[in-house]
Amino acid sequence: MTGFDASTDSETAPEGVRLQKVLAGAGVASRRVVEQYITEGRIRVNGIVVSELGRRIDPENDLVDVDGTAVQLDVSKRYVMLNKPTGVVSSMKDESGRPDLRRFTADYEERLYNVGRLDAETSGLLILTNDGALAHVLAHPSFGVTKVYIAKVEGTVLPQTISKLTKGIELEDGPIAADKARLLDTSRGSSLVELTLHSGRNRIVRRMLAAVGHPVTELVRRQFGPLHLGTLPAGKTRELSKIELGALLTLSRRDSGVAEAPGEQENE
Repeated sequence: MTGFDASTDSETAPEGVRLQKVLAGAGVASRRVVEQYITEGRIRVNGIVVSELGRRIDPENDLVDVDGTAVQLDVSKRYVMLNKPTGVVSSMKDESGRPDLRRFTADYEERLYNVGRLDAETSGLLILTNDGALAHVLAHPSFGVTKVYIAKVEGTVLPQTISKLTKGIELEDGPIAADKARLLDTSRGSSLVELTLHSGRNRIVRRMLAAVGHPVTELVRRQFGPLHLGTLPAGKTRELSKIELGALLTLSRRDSGVAEAPGEQENE
């Protein structure tokens, strides 16, 4: 279901629902403002600019964007950001009885699932949603969503080491290079390193830093695609803002066809 009324009023018919009604129901703007957007050429349906005010769409199948930002027409979908604490496994039910994600989803009416995974000792940004299509695309390593991590590592990291991380290193499962790397701080025999990666390979951040002689002691994911953890405390959740959701949906629709390719999910 899409959460839209399928009644027989003048705006709902077998050929679809008026675009103004759908977008108003999705919280984009009032019907009058949506009409203005249409006349200004700011709305597209399935990639084609809408020009007629009487345009009807199928909310279950048509893709709509406003000013190039995707709009979720299904108001039953929920998108939640979690700052996963350490010691929690990225699973809705752990067979070994370890703390899992159910404690963070219990207060939501919908049945939510995690997008991708973080290992038990890694904290930070995790998305919880009941949008299976989006979760499948964003978690798939072939899609290459950019993620930003901050790692506390053993030892004093030198500029040459940062350069090595971006130029590429050889691991047992093949070469890997960070998209970006920078040294944030060095103090008392440890360093803080920020790594930006799009790889979904298993425990890749820890393995990369260990390979250059700096084992990770603490690891947090600060960013996932367009989403930033910000000041969300560990163990807390919040729903995505409309701006964040629009950016995330736009990213997921960019090339969703890669979700059909085989590959493993991330686990960092």
